[in-house]
Amino acid sequence: MLIGPYSGIDLQTLVLVAILFVVAESISTAVLKGVRAGISPSSAVSLAAVVLVGPVGAAVVGFASCLTIRRMDLVKRAFNGAQFALAAYAAGHVYLLLGGTVGEPGREDFPAVVLPYVAAVLTHSLVNSVLIGTLMWALGVVRPGSRSRLHWRPLVAVELSSMGYQMLGLAIAAVWGGVGLVAPLLVLLPLFIARWTFAQQLDEARAHEATLATLCQAVETKDYYTRGHCMRVAEGAAMIARELGMPAERVQKIRYAGMLHDIGKLGVPTKVLQKTGKLTDDEYAAIKLHPTRGYEIVREISFLDEALAGIRHHHERLDGRGYPMGLVGMEIPESARIISVADVFDCLTSTRSYRQAWSAEDAIAELRACAGTQFDPRMVEALVRAVEREGWETPDIAEPPGGCYTEADPTNRTCPGSVDTAAGDEAPAPAPVPEPEEEAADTAAPADAVTGGSER
Repeated sequence: MLIGPYSGIDLQTLVLVAILFVVAESISTAVLKGVRAGISPSSAVSLAAVVLVGPVGAAVVGFASCLTIRRMDLVKRAFNGAQFALAAYAAGHVYLLLGGTVGEPGREDFPAVVLPYVAAVLTHSLVNSVLIGTLMWALGVVRPGSRSRLHWRPLVAVELSSMGYQMLGLAIAAVWGGVGLVAPLLVLLPLFIARWTFAQQLDEARAHEATLATLCQAVETKDYYTRGHCMRVAEGAAMIARELGMPAERVQKIRYAGMLHDIGKLGVPTKVLQKTGKLTDDEYAAIKLHPTRGYEIVREISFLDEALAGIRHHHERLDGRGYPMGLVGMEIPESARIISVADVFDCLTSTRSYRQAWSAEDAIAELRACAGTQFDPRMVEALVRAVEREGWETPDIAEPPGGCYTEADPTNRTCPGSVDTAAGDEAPAPAPVPEPEEEAADTAAPADAVTGGSER
């Protein structure tokens, strides 16, 4: 800022814009679930300052972020202030370099001023992103070549939204001369209303998720070994959906399906869910009813939409040997094919009462072996890519109470006396459909027996 230039800076305008910037920055609102990031109208004010008071004035306005009226420690205030100042200063110089003029633009300045302003917006966003990326690297959030669990797409969406706000800065500058401080209100008031609406929608979505999480806990209290299973399946399903390039709204619906895929187990007796021995015909029939029961429980919840199909059909198989309807191939809804893969993967990598957890590598090998018969190969490979990039968190359960299995063969972790559902010993039918929470790996299983996909 010492370098200048100081020409074109009107002190009154500078003070008013700085005050407006602090007010706008103080009402920043998170706009995406699951991401601690948000946008505020302050970005529009910052770019309006580039036009009205030049690079140095814009930097002063940006540094006023330190005075924002939000609960924040001193280090964060200093970083945010410096970040806004540097981004605005760089944007201001690019604006001047491409022929932009400092001051209130008149009718004769259009459309010539548009190109320098757009370049200033892009520069502001670039500098801001570089500084944030550097901060994440310095804090160890991201490392080159590491398996980062950071989701970039929501952050990109936030940055694009912020750029949309920044484009309005030119409108603020254009009407500033006629109405002064009222100019931002004329431009931004509709956006304030829209942001309030978004905030209400976000609160509603959080309430939805809290309700679904409570239902998950109700299911998981029936079995010690499946605690956290629904939430892990939800995360795995979301990973697959994002890997397939699905839009955020659809990813969320599929995540809901993962959370509630086992809700029908509320109608299955606890002694059946926790049984480690061979199931009777009636017990196995009760197990096979849980997808339909789950669908009936939640079908009146309107916001679930596509999630209902995932809940009802997540035990269908491509070869038609699944349940409850025996759908074949692409007849199975896409959401159900995603849930099926995520469900079995979490089961295999989790400890159960009859066996220890498999490694992620072993589980992936099993999924690939069953691709094309039980699982959609596209979903399997999407999960593999996502896990390789982001990693997978396995549950903390190390062994069952009074653990009874051995480690002699890492691929055969069956508890003595327990049923080998991979080979279908529990099922009355000749070609049973295994279930994740019942499955016990056995390399001696028949060729047509699928170790994954069996779930009490």
